[in-house]
Amino acid sequence: MRVGLFVTCVNDTLYPRTGRAVVTLLERLGVRVDFPAEQSCCGQPLFNTGYRHRTEPLLRRYAAAFRDHDYIVTPSGSCAAMVRDNYPRIAAKAAAEGRGGAVPEAVTEAAARTYELTEFLVDVLGVTDVGARYPHTVTYHPTCHGLRVLGLGDRPRRLLEHVEGLELRELPGAEECCGFGGTFAVKNPAVSAAMGADKARAVTATGARTLCTVDNSCLMHLGGILAREGSPVRPVHIAEILAGAEDDPEPPHGTARGGGAR
Repeated sequence: MRVGLFVTCVNDTLYPRTGRAVVTLLERLGVRVDFPAEQSCCGQPLFNTGYRHRTEPLLRRYAAAFRDHDYIVTPSGSCAAMVRDNYPRIAAKAAAEGRGGAVPEAVTEAAARTYELTEFLVDVLGVTDVGARYPHTVTYHPTCHGLRVLGLGDRPRRLLEHVEGLELRELPGAEECCGFGGTFAVKNPAVSAAMGADKARAVTATGARTLCTVDNSCLMHLGGILAREGSPVRPVHIAEILAGAEDDPEPPHGTARGGGAR
């Protein structure tokens, strides 16, 4: 099995530790992982802002970069949702408008091979116990794209429940958006910050030491808010928990780099 790692812009730029964790985890499970250097942004910021035509070259680039891989795995529910849910439709519209050529078939085929990390582990590899150890209290925030577009369901929780030493605590209002939403946080900063503050209070109320999600963009937003509030909660991507046997990870993303709408 040959897997291509789609690391995403946010992880490549701000959280390379997450990409390394995915490689460590998958190789431990016997998967050969490649990193095609020609990969780029999935185009979600452009598309969500209304620039569909400018997104099209990124679809072609994605399909070309990963054409030789059996599966494409990404540690981002948001970017996986962009590829799986929007790529086929964007490609079809481009073709209908005379700009597609053979692109729709290649893009749709690549989109079908794209998996968010936890669904790849559970659905393709058929594992829930990946041999991880993380002796801390954790609360899990199901991000909007993972919850509503990909339908990840309980896959992340099932993986966390099998981590040695991990105590999973329920997050009140877990299905409520954290308020990030990519360009939403830029266009509506006051609303974004208020939603994030509500979610941060819910996280703190669990008493958990670690906040876990499948998207570092949401962790960046919430981590920034929690850090400014002086919270001891660590924002940690699920890949890092599943990959390591470390008792105590490096300082959390949010406190080290900051983030979140003001």
